[in-house]
Amino acid sequence: MLDSILTSGLTLPTFLICTAASLILGLLTALVCMYRQRCSRGFAVTLAILPAVVQMVILLVNGNIGAGVAVAGAFSLVRFRSVPGTAREIGAIFLAMAIGLATGMGYVALAAIFFVIVAALLALTAMSFGDRSPRERLLKITIPENLDYDGLFDDIFRQYTSSHTLERVKTTNMGTLYELQYHITLKEAQVPKAFLDALRCRNGNLNILCSREMQKETL
Repeated sequence: MLDSILTSGLTLPTFLICTAASLILGLLTALVCMYRQRCSRGFAVTLAILPAVVQMVILLVNGNIGAGVAVAGAFSLVRFRSVPGTAREIGAIFLAMAIGLATGMGYVALAAIFFVIVAALLALTAMSFGDRSPRERLLKITIPENLDYDGLFDDIFRQYTSSHTLERVKTTNMGTLYELQYHITLKEAQVPKAFLDALRCRNGNLNILCSREMQKETL
């Protein structure tokens, strides 16, 4: 079952089987990547056809050193200009390439089994796998330069948060203001209005931003 179907050489039926498997698994890979995540049309189409493209390259260079060198030289001329993708998108691209490599060498059943295993891991987002606690927030507070920020809001944090950490201090507005960035964990799931009102009274009603912390997913 796991043996290569190209042991007796490349024929039209085996080529069609490999190509069909690449296109079907590529389409399924695109569907998995789009599950509960926004994805551009161009990226989805690329994922769908990428296994077939990689498979064709592998079939052409299989056992031919000269063709392999020529393909490597051609790909070295390609410059990819695109915005960095998320970790999930990069994982889907590597999955599509691995499928193309497997089908290009004739291991169709192995490619299908590998897809099922990795697709199940990529679908873990449905279980909120790896998500941060909804009580963790990123808090940015602007204060005048004449205030000492060390311990300035500790009593308020003790009342409304279970933990807080001052992560960054930055000067703004030509050095006349300080921007403090805290990582906090609220005692409640929602941001209490009284919490923000207490901070406003302490910082002179300057800007306050409390948001869910954005995670960096790019690799």
